[in-house]
Amino acid sequence: MSTTSPSNAQPSTTQPTGGNKAFAKSKLDWLAPAILTARTITAAAECAPFPYIKGVSGTVVILLETVQKVKKNREDLKELCESTTEIVMILHDQILAHGNTAVKFKAMCEELESYLAAVVPAVQNLHNPSKGFRKRVKEFVGSSNMTDEIAGHQKQIQGLLAAVDTNSKVNEMHAIMTAPSFVVTPPSQSINNCPPPSRIFQGRQTILAKMHKFFTPNSGKQLIYVLHGLGGAGKTQIALKFIQESSANFSDIFLLDASTLDTINTGLKNIAVSKFVGDSAQDALTWLQSKHGNWLLFFDNADDPKINLNKFFPQCNHGNIIITSRNPGLRTYGDHSPVSDMEDKDATTLLLQSAAKESSEENVQAAAAIVKVRDLRIIRQLLIFEQELFHLPLAIVQAGSFILQSEDIAGYLTLYQKNRAQLLSEKAVQSHDHYAWTVYTTWQISFDRLSQLAATLLQLCSFLHYSGISEDMFSNASEYSFPVWLPAKEELQEPLQFLSHFLGPTGEWNSLRFSEVTNEIKSYSLITFDAATKMFSIHPLVHAWSRNTLVDEAASHLCISSLLGMSVAEIAHHDMTLASLRLMPHIVSVRPFNADVGADFRVAFWHIYLSAGKFTEAQNLIEQTCEKYRLVFGEEHLATLEAMDRLGLTYWHLGEYKKAKELEVTVLDKRSKLLGEDHLDTLRAMGHLARTHSELRDLEKAKELEVTVLKERTALLGQDHPDTLMAMGNLAWTHCELGDFAKAKELRVTVLEKQTKLLGEDHPDTLLAMGNLARSHSKLGDFEKAKELEVMVLEKRIKLLGEDHPHTLMAMGNLAGTHSELGDFDKAKELELTVLEKQTKLLGEDHPDTLLAMGNLAKSHSKLGDFEKAKELEVVVLEKRTKLLGEDHPDTLLAMGNLARSHSELGDFEKAQELEVTVLEKRTKLLGKDHPGTLLAMGNLATTHFNLGDFEQAKQLEVTVLGKRRQLWGDRHPDTRLAMKNLIFMYRALDELMEAEELERLVKQIQMSL
Repeated sequence: MSTTSPSNAQPSTTQPTGGNKAFAKSKLDWLAPAILTARTITAAAECAPFPYIKGVSGTVVILLETVQKVKKNREDLKELCESTTEIVMILHDQILAHGNTAVKFKAMCEELESYLAAVVPAVQNLHNPSKGFRKRVKEFVGSSNMTDEIAGHQKQIQGLLAAVDTNSKVNEMHAIMTAPSFVVTPPSQSINNCPPPSRIFQGRQTILAKMHKFFTPNSGKQLIYVLHGLGGAGKTQIALKFIQESSANFSDIFLLDASTLDTINTGLKNIAVSKFVGDSAQDALTWLQSKHGNWLLFFDNADDPKINLNKFFPQCNHGNIIITSRNPGLRTYGDHSPVSDMEDKDATTLLLQSAAKESSEENVQAAAAIVKVRDLRIIRQLLIFEQELFHLPLAIVQAGSFILQSEDIAGYLTLYQKNRAQLLSEKAVQSHDHYAWTVYTTWQISFDRLSQLAATLLQLCSFLHYSGISEDMFSNASEYSFPVWLPAKEELQEPLQFLSHFLGPTGEWNSLRFSEVTNEIKSYSLITFDAATKMFSIHPLVHAWSRNTLVDEAASHLCISSLLGMSVAEIAHHDMTLASLRLMPHIVSVRPFNADVGADFRVAFWHIYLSAGKFTEAQNLIEQTCEKYRLVFGEEHLATLEAMDRLGLTYWHLGEYKKAKELEVTVLDKRSKLLGEDHLDTLRAMGHLARTHSELRDLEKAKELEVTVLKERTALLGQDHPDTLMAMGNLAWTHCELGDFAKAKELRVTVLEKQTKLLGEDHPDTLLAMGNLARSHSKLGDFEKAKELEVMVLEKRIKLLGEDHPHTLMAMGNLAGTHSELGDFDKAKELELTVLEKQTKLLGEDHPDTLLAMGNLAKSHSKLGDFEKAKELEVVVLEKRTKLLGEDHPDTLLAMGNLARSHSELGDFEKAQELEVTVLEKRTKLLGKDHPGTLLAMGNLATTHFNLGDFEQAKQLEVTVLGKRRQLWGDRHPDTRLAMKNLIFMYRALDELMEAEELERLVKQIQMSL
């Protein structure tokens, strides 16, 4: 038995407790091995040359057996039994070691035997039912001076040990150990002061398997393993579980409380005393270094980063060490495992066991909901952050204890969501271990050790999203240049004061200082760092808890929202698409605490929302800004015009083209007067208006404006400037809409080459140019080349922007269209279903992009022969576009033509003809008689005339279509060849066989040349 009780260490292990009889019995299992030890010593004493120890050992057996028979509150007598048994063990070991000199212990043994003989009747008297048991125990302890008596015997023994001649120990020990009469076999494991792991221990098999593999016997070197992670993650329990499973592999196992220098030294001193090698920490280290047994040192709770733990490692090539710590820096000592959250199934099982609930289907579902991690969701611009237990073991055990008392597992989640801080701060009376802290108090201990600057940084980050926090967010804020119409220095004193701690003498950002502060927080595992992404993360529960440490939550929120706004404002002229991916979650997280955003960085946040495709949120912010600027500056002020321009751009993204045009006309007119027609801001307004004209299908007006913008930007900025290339791309788009696909392709090839050279292959603007060039290839009938480019664009956008970004969905829709053109209708349908689902969720049912996705899906249904489904979708598209865009809008006419086609496929040729006549008339008026869209409508109407038996009218229309398509694109274009094939049918229907055969020969020649 060890002279060091586990209770002397800082409570960090698990011991079962409970109220039923079986549970109570299990609490005194320590008596059985104690009795067995005493009996063994008694038997050995008969064979050894010092039989006088038999008397005291036999008396100890009687005492322990008497205590074991007590039926109530036997725990009150544990100290007596432990102390007495320790004395007997010391006597036994010392008599073995000192041989003939052991006669000096004879009197002491007799005295102890006499004392214990008097104690036994007193203990037996506790059975007397005349008084209450607790009163009897109290009287017994008080009257017998138990503690003082036992302490006196211990002191006598220690004094006698000091008097023993150390130099004679070796010879005397050899003589005794070689004596023929000596038959005592020393135990194989003389010390193991580690308690068992929790009885409800779950999972962690991956870590345990790694540890078992690591600690291989006879390695020829000292083996050190570190378990590191957040407080409450279960590091100590994993270590204890490993020790329980592999204790037979170690000669001695020592548990050291490593939380402070004092507790480490005390633990080592206890080892020295228990092994009778001295009474200092150095004595223990010397013994461990010289002893070539396979000992194990367990340094538990080595959390203080200021302690150099290496000073307490035996400096030798043997032995084993396990360390549990919140400090990941201790990984330097050996192999290691990060201890984080539990797996789903293990977490659920742990909750049910700690709550003493059976594993019924209903309970399992309730438990799974309590422990699981909920995704971040954005509803009505607010961050919905449902913080359950996030698989943290300590939080789960606390929840189980509460449920055990309330017996309401189904109602716990609602209660927890409303009272999270209170429930995670209170420790239940009944528990499964000796862990002294609750979830929140265990982190408070670490927090209290942080410097003021480190604590402030952690608290500020509690308003951000718990992942994706970067140094750049703060360093960019430090470069804030105080632009006009954004907050000035006097409004930003607190964030500037915070940033000053990370600036060098000349005001430059000091990354080393930032690293020192974050390293301090990391040393307690309150944050983690991903070297691959260079991003910090905070455990979601720590993230929520750290906000509870704030004294002035409003001031801290204003500070971090201002810092975030300063960072966004500084990068506003850089690539906002990538910035939006990094910053969007943080902006969404910050804003709910103060809808006014504080310090008025609405415009900065508007950039992020727009780039992230959150157009409705962007609209809310910029409308507020417009209203404020009108009141403060007036209608004619440049700040007001800038806000109006941004609002018009937002309306454009929302598909509200008429509202966008109204604002853009006003902005262009006022900027022209205030700044001049050649000013860059005027040209930007002109470009925005041109794009809106294009969406409203006033293509000639759009072209006129875009030619002007391109010419002026080339003169002012040069051919390779990003703004010049943007103007070139916009003009190419309009050429494409006008049917001049060759000119559009020429411009797009130039844009792509220059963007690739300037920005690289993976830049969002380069991918946009690549997608536009793919569209030109498709329009010119080169679908394979279009597919090749579109596959590349989609893959890169998914990797860069994610699967749900509007640009990614646009690429997916374009690729689906090309698959359809190539006849792979199933693949097209699969992609279009995905696009429609995501667009509906992202933009709403009525957004133009959603309706485009619905129309494309209807087209695929039609290609696959499901005409009823196609018709059903096309009716919805036509109704919504008519309401949103008007009867004459090109997109409305496209929907009408598609619906006509479905009517035709379903045999309703009269209805199809009615719609197609309308489409042709409106497109001719809107686009001109030679526009590809007009020719498409004419071809569709020709087919319907043919189906109705009006072959002559059908032929006349198809001859016109073929002639114009040959003129526009040549004979090899797919649409031209389709017109040829249609016309052949019509010639044959009219018995004009010579014309049919001549056209068939031309088609075959073209096919052979492809």
